[in-house]
Amino acid sequence: MSLLRLLTESGHDVRVVPTRSALQFVGAPTWAALSGHPVHTEVWDDAHEVPHVRLGREADLVVVAPATADLLARPAHGQADDLLTSTLLTARCPVVMAPAMHTEMWEHPATVANVATLRGRGVVVLDPASGRLTGRDTGPGRLPEPEAVFAVCRRVLARGAAGPDLVGRTVVVSAGGTREALDPVRYLGNRSSGKQGYALAATAAARGAVVVLVSTASLPDPAGVRVVRVESALELRDAVLREAAAADVVVMAAAVADFRPADVAGHKIKKGDGAAPTVALVRNPDVLVELVQGRRPGQVVVGFAAETGDADGDVLAHGRAKLTRKGCDLLVVNEVGPGKTFGADTSSVVLLGSDGTEQVLTEAPKEQVADAVWGSALTRLRLSTR
Repeated sequence: MSLLRLLTESGHDVRVVPTRSALQFVGAPTWAALSGHPVHTEVWDDAHEVPHVRLGREADLVVVAPATADLLARPAHGQADDLLTSTLLTARCPVVMAPAMHTEMWEHPATVANVATLRGRGVVVLDPASGRLTGRDTGPGRLPEPEAVFAVCRRVLARGAAGPDLVGRTVVVSAGGTREALDPVRYLGNRSSGKQGYALAATAAARGAVVVLVSTASLPDPAGVRVVRVESALELRDAVLREAAAADVVVMAAAVADFRPADVAGHKIKKGDGAAPTVALVRNPDVLVELVQGRRPGQVVVGFAAETGDADGDVLAHGRAKLTRKGCDLLVVNEVGPGKTFGADTSSVVLLGSDGTEQVLTEAPKEQVADAVWGSALTRLRLSTR
């Protein structure tokens, strides 16, 4: 009901098509009152209007939330025994399905195969959230929060005829700034908020990709995204390299610390009355270079470069040099400093391609930056398969 309210309050005309089982939880009068339209479950209701054809043809978006294991199976196998599944077979608009079920059901080979079938047909099937299920069970299978599902719907609608062009692709995104421990309390870190990485993950999910987000940030999980929590550069490196093995695109949006303390104190370092302690640093691995060196054929690797100008060159000069040095396919360059980029909802960036292309976005919303990155990455993926 919360999702229905979000859609209607944002100006969308919503028709609710419940299953028979859904009406066991919320009755038809409630759905009708909230949507402002009559509610039916059978193709025989108002048969003269042929609702199972009309609804599918007229809709700009079909959203199934929650999508049970049974409801995923029926359209995957072409079954249409009620109004909802009939509408799904006649729909010529984008379809978003938000699964919710017990972990064992989500991970069952039959469900895995059905999800793969639906995604192969262009359906945006979100990964469920992880957390508390019914009873005492916890794990993947929770319905994502209504606000998160609404965000996906909004992005899918905004794309219009472009549709979910990342369906069938698996992408890995890193986000946030790593924390390198000094002692159990303190750490070395940076100012990265993780917002751009989260925008990349959410946008990729709305475009149909299977998305893994390796994150150090404390932001709400995007709907349909599997989130891997890490803290240090070494933890991030291990997670990204592991997940990248099956990815078509890897985007290193995280701000990985270049150095970490050589020794981590086992207790809180006391201030004392003497001189401040000296911290010896060691260099962290260059995760982006490792990704480039170890990538499989056809895989696209995208890096980020937060730069400041200095006596040796401006931001763009440093970015071009880094692109050559790192060897990635695309480098997103942005200028950082007081009042610039970190924590903001917009960014000014230049997308540098290894083929010499350059795309400038000035004070663009982070979602727009994300769409530009995925557009460039998709172009390179298509070229690699020719």
